[in-house]
Amino acid sequence: MSSPAPRGRPRKLPIGEQRARVLSSAAGVFAVHGAQAATIEQIARRAGVSRQAVYEQFGDRTTLFTQVVADIEERAFEAIGAPALDLSQPELRSWARANYANMFAFVAANPDAFPVLREAERMGDPALTRLRERLAGVYTEASRQRWARHGVDSGRADKALVTLFFAMTEALVQASWDGEPPDADALIDLLTEFTVGGVVRLRTAAADVMERLR
Repeated sequence: MSSPAPRGRPRKLPIGEQRARVLSSAAGVFAVHGAQAATIEQIARRAGVSRQAVYEQFGDRTTLFTQVVADIEERAFEAIGAPALDLSQPELRSWARANYANMFAFVAANPDAFPVLREAERMGDPALTRLRERLAGVYTEASRQRWARHGVDSGRADKALVTLFFAMTEALVQASWDGEPPDADALIDLLTEFTVGGVVRLRTAAADVMERLR
């Protein structure tokens, strides 16, 4: 009876899959331990790869943290910013709700994102500020186009409104609650109705506010 064939060493993961695993695992470790206390050993163990593999792909811990921050920033911008310019939904309520839902969905799928971006800010990289500014630019342009459809020159009101709405949304998606948090759809509906009500009032009863912000 012949001996069983040797199993050999486990097959190495493709480089792309290794990289994705390391970035995801590093985000989780950095979110919990911070950029300075996290270790390559913790990250490698969580990713299921060797420390050497991490070093080969990313160099040192500082470079890896920079890559993680850049990856999160780009993914957040694509997930939250890109849909804003889709003006195929002419009705304000459905457009606003879809965009609020995008942000909630991104945070739910990426719970480490905002902690890592805040850590980057603490370390001197204004990543969260940069993301806010990039998103504000996209949403301001989308808002300007929507006002224009109603014959309204929104002037600087767009930037002011977008800043307010982002601040509210960011606060809600990261809020701590006593007991079970409210249903996400209820929070999205709250933001949507608040937005729609405010915009309708600015178009009608409080149109002078828009004029003063030009």
